[in-house]
Amino acid sequence: MRLVLRNCGHIDPENIKDYITRDGYQALGTVVTELKPIEVIEIIEQSGLRGRGGAGFPTGLKWKFTHQAAGKEKYVVANADEGEPGTSKDRLIMEGDPHSLLEAMAIAGYAIGANTGYIYIRGEYQLAIKRLKIAIAQAKEMGLLGENLFDSGFNFEIKIREGAGAYVCGEETALLKSIEGERGEPQVKPPYPTNEGLWGQPTLINNVETLANIAVIIREGAEWFNEIGTEGCPGTKVFTLSGDVENEGIIELPMGTPLRRIIEGFGGGMVDDKEFKVAQSGGSSGGCMPKELLDTPMDYDSLAEIGMTLGSGALLVMDETHCIVDIAKCLMQFFKHESCGKCVPCREGNKRLYNRLDKISKGEGELEDLERLRDLADTMSKTALCGLGQMAPTSIYTTLKYFKDEYLTHIEDNNCTTGSCRGLVDLEVQDKRGGKDYGNNN
Repeated sequence: MRLVLRNCGHIDPENIKDYITRDGYQALGTVVTELKPIEVIEIIEQSGLRGRGGAGFPTGLKWKFTHQAAGKEKYVVANADEGEPGTSKDRLIMEGDPHSLLEAMAIAGYAIGANTGYIYIRGEYQLAIKRLKIAIAQAKEMGLLGENLFDSGFNFEIKIREGAGAYVCGEETALLKSIEGERGEPQVKPPYPTNEGLWGQPTLINNVETLANIAVIIREGAEWFNEIGTEGCPGTKVFTLSGDVENEGIIELPMGTPLRRIIEGFGGGMVDDKEFKVAQSGGSSGGCMPKELLDTPMDYDSLAEIGMTLGSGALLVMDETHCIVDIAKCLMQFFKHESCGKCVPCREGNKRLYNRLDKISKGEGELEDLERLRDLADTMSKTALCGLGQMAPTSIYTTLKYFKDEYLTHIEDNNCTTGSCRGLVDLEVQDKRGGKDYGNNN
């Protein structure tokens, strides 16, 4: 069901006229000539749209907070950093339909009282950056960005800022510091960006996918949008499906679509008909879903009830050949590397979690290590400064809950049944003379 991806593959992204022929900038024209800012916000509130970047915060409420905040100047920021491994939905939107992002940012600017917007995009997305620059230039030339849009007296310009690949800059306060030219580190909240954001002024930050919904909601109406998806999570969700499935790629489905349907229907099932083992939902900071949860609806509320997250929509599917301990270890290695180091719980916690998992993977684990993992995870989730440290232990929680037997096999039997943990695998070596030598990893 294409709402966010409605134009991708159907238009030339470097030709603004293609976008206009598919009702492009119609919503912006309606907003600035017929509606008051608060009326625009009410439509977004009534639609029930929630942030698609991971947190799922009500978009209309965030717009209202920024609209009500006092400041000399206000800003709109599109979070296009997309540093979550296994996610490329925002890249597809910007490469295939850049004007949908620009139009939405202008609508948001009108609603909150901002005249300037920033797109914070990861530096690796060079094609997306190129097309966004072309789109901005074309929109300015046609009077759809810049001064006095639609003769309404409303001015709005958009600037691009490239990130340098720091995962932590996906966190909104770290992102703002990076735009300001400072070190990208999270800040203590409150104050929140809606009150004190970019250069201390009220700032609205939305994910690219969130903003890509705005124009179609304005055109079709909040009631229409509410009929899609679930009651608590209206609309669609774009998933980046990868791993051991026949069909990898990006799909857009109504919120609440069961995981089983995504994997077996759109994913084409498991490669080589191997048995499904686990699906990691929401990227590196998401949970690991076992086969008993295959019928779980994929929406924010349903996943929260079982301790999982929908996150950015990354969905990594793995078969029976993968080791749970090895998966958790890889994730902790990632967070150990990406932690900015500002707060102790995250800086030290990720290292300690990794070290415990590494110990277990080498056959040196003890039963008390499982309790230590839980204790460390609890401490991090409750005391870390930002979402990176708070969500990093999610895989620890979920794998210990649903795959504890596999941890015990590593600890009690000194065995990794999949052969992924090389320290627990006995290898038989055949030499050229036909003789055999046996050794542990030698």
